[in-house]
Amino acid sequence: MKAKLITFFSVILILYLLICTLLSFFQEKVIFFPQSLEKDFRFEFEGDFEEHYVIMKDSSKLHSLLFNTTDPKGVILYLHGNAGSLQDWGTVAGTFTSLGYEVFIPDYRGYGKSEGRIKNEAQLHRDMQTLYNYLKKEYSENDIIVLGHSIGSGLAAKLAAKNDPRLLILQAPPYSLPHLAKKMFPLNLFPSFLIDYKLETGKYVKKANVPVAVFHGDEDEIVPYGSSLKIKQHFKPGDTLITLEGLGHNDFLNTRQYAEAIEEILANNSD
Repeated sequence: MKAKLITFFSVILILYLLICTLLSFFQEKVIFFPQSLEKDFRFEFEGDFEEHYVIMKDSSKLHSLLFNTTDPKGVILYLHGNAGSLQDWGTVAGTFTSLGYEVFIPDYRGYGKSEGRIKNEAQLHRDMQTLYNYLKKEYSENDIIVLGHSIGSGLAAKLAAKNDPRLLILQAPPYSLPHLAKKMFPLNLFPSFLIDYKLETGKYVKKANVPVAVFHGDEDEIVPYGSSLKIKQHFKPGDTLITLEGLGHNDFLNTRQYAEAIEEILANNSD
């Protein structure tokens, strides 16, 4: 009997170590869910928009959409979530263009028409800085608003900490990916050091010397609302958390409650 128990627990341990190893080596497939698009794919959004290809430091090209307005009040650099492509995410632009803001939305490596693949967090941050620098050629920093949705929040927060945009907006942000993993697996089945992609939104909000506005649905089924309460602990005077009552992770994007709150935040942070 004792030998059988030892064998049983040995098998469980081997399986556990195997799962941990697989998670460590194939994190990109666990975290990112890109939708690829053919290079000749035609977008059918309302309004005036144009396609941009921005060259990264390793010569890979990231595809982006710029939604234009007449006499813009500024530009939103919109860093989207971990799934889909611009085919879906382009629909968010209307909320901002209707308020007089242009919107620049990139697809990450391997998403949409963007080249390459995501290899590590440092690469992601370098890419986002290159995109930010690209916008700086056409807009002053005081006209750039950085917005991160969900996993894009960690990227957006670091941009705001390393640069000087007008405003940082975070939507349904994880405090960090290790923190989110602990909430998803409360028994701490998988040690946080295995997670190479930290995306420490809270850490960078603390360092950012710009106004911060956080939007989070209090019924978020993916990123707990408590993540934003934890981020709030790092707020400076004037930063704000907007609670979207009764709403979840993505379903608030086309609601009146969200649109009115965005309009107020942008109005309070205009020139």
